[in-house]
Amino acid sequence: MTLNILPPLSRSLPRLTRSTLSASRSLSRASVPTLAAATRSTGTNSYSSSRGNNAKPAANQTGVEEPKVVAAANSTQSEEPEVAAAPQVQSKAAPASISGGEEWGTSYQGLGTKPFDKKAAEILTAPINEEDIEMKPDGLIYLPEIKYRRILNKAFGPGGWGMAPRSETNVGQGIVSREWVLVCEGRFVATARGEQEFFKPSGIPTASEAAKSNALMRCCKDLGIASELWDPRFIRQFKKKQCVEVWCSDTAGKKKKLWRRKDDPPFEYPWKENGFA
Repeated sequence: MTLNILPPLSRSLPRLTRSTLSASRSLSRASVPTLAAATRSTGTNSYSSSRGNNAKPAANQTGVEEPKVVAAANSTQSEEPEVAAAPQVQSKAAPASISGGEEWGTSYQGLGTKPFDKKAAEILTAPINEEDIEMKPDGLIYLPEIKYRRILNKAFGPGGWGMAPRSETNVGQGIVSREWVLVCEGRFVATARGEQEFFKPSGIPTASEAAKSNALMRCCKDLGIASELWDPRFIRQFKKKQCVEVWCSDTAGKKKKLWRRKDDPPFEYPWKENGFA
């Protein structure tokens, strides 16, 4: 019986082989698109993985999570203006930092914001001591610039006030002038142009310093220091009570009327006092 069964099996083997080969070919053809599709999906996953979306690769294949990823990127981009706005906050704070080194050439910081304390105001507006008043030969009365500085030091303390230039030094024909600002406790008080004559170029530095003192005396009017010296009635009364007009002559014999305080010594040189006018 074995011999009778084997021949039919041997004949059927070739048929089985052909059908198997055809099935394998059809299977290989069908698997090519699937393999290509798998390659595309793998490439998509690798691309999405390079963008940092490794957490949910399966969701990326379906395309459900893509809008969320894009929205996250857009939200990140929308936050960039907030980061760029940070320097604007710093630029707004810049004016406050300038207060330590204000450009007094143009600034009026603190002008009229509030009065100085009571103690300083009493010192600044105190009546002038007539013993401190000086008189020029032409009859002009004045307070020496050192007296103004002493009053300011007493009111604000040394270092509590200062003079800042507001223009360049102007050197003209025999005269120097410059505009200055009086600053007290970091606040603008007043500005004035000081001037002083000079006779030769070597005297320009000294004239420049004198012009600064002249500007200081003018600025102190706004603080009320020695305000009596600008009052015509006080000037007339002071000259009548404390001063005298005298005749003087120079070395050439030219005569001229000059003023001095009564308690000052008589003129000697270059004008010699001859008697009362």
